[in-house]
Amino acid sequence: MKRIRLISRTRRYRWFCLFLGAIASLGVILLQPQIVQAQSIWERLIFQGVQVIQLSTVSAKQEVEIGQQINQQLLRQGMRLNGDPDLNQYVNQIGQRLVAVSARGKLPYTFQIVSDRAVNAFATTGGYVYVTTGLMKAADNEAQLASVIAHEIGHIEGKHLLQQLRQTAITRGLISAAGLDRSVIANLGTELVLNRPLSRKDELDADQRGLRMMVKANYADSAMPAFMQKLLNQSSAPSFLSTHPGVADRVKALEATIAKSAGNVCDRDPEQSECGLNNASYQQRVRDRLAG
Repeated sequence: MKRIRLISRTRRYRWFCLFLGAIASLGVILLQPQIVQAQSIWERLIFQGVQVIQLSTVSAKQEVEIGQQINQQLLRQGMRLNGDPDLNQYVNQIGQRLVAVSARGKLPYTFQIVSDRAVNAFATTGGYVYVTTGLMKAADNEAQLASVIAHEIGHIEGKHLLQQLRQTAITRGLISAAGLDRSVIANLGTELVLNRPLSRKDELDADQRGLRMMVKANYADSAMPAFMQKLLNQSSAPSFLSTHPGVADRVKALEATIAKSAGNVCDRDPEQSECGLNNASYQQRVRDRLAG
């Protein structure tokens, strides 16, 4: 009797083991497509030598590399850079003066002049800032030009394009389990720079960041709202304003900040040379040269 019971228990144990084995096999079969897919993603990336980036954890080095690739894309698509060494040195001096007081001053900033009659300016990632010859002509003085450059540095400080890239990549379903191919990021970044305006929130943030840089660098901070208002009052408003939304509200916000600010030496003595308000000097150095 005991032997019969023992045999019965042994059989039940064997059936139980077979049942567990079947469940495990079924789990492997069900999970196999996901495992194979994950392996194939990594194997393909390793085989192709593709650099994949997680947009939520982009390093400063990667950010600069993305900026370099976007710059190359823009050049391939027909962007023409102005080759005047004196003008480029002048814009770089203004930019570096602002970078010195920027929250992200350790980035290797690159300031470039685009040969384009349209009034425009933009920034990508990793310190790449662009101003058009049309915008340089539209400015009355150095402080107004500096205000635009400071605003664009503000976008880089706030990593606004990187955030827009991540949101767009998620919306379009481009991000894989490994991340996003850097060449895809560069293509998408170029598209966003050329065709899609940043949000009003990002513009307001870049304004405030830029204004702080203007004050710290001893430029006349009043030049920022003054230049915006000048462009807004033109009979034919530049397309630059359509990619920088809410200009009237931004002017009010800037004027309110300036009214509450302790200011700098330019608020006490606007005639000082470093304030950048000398229209005649700017005309001679920039506008006459561009007209030639």
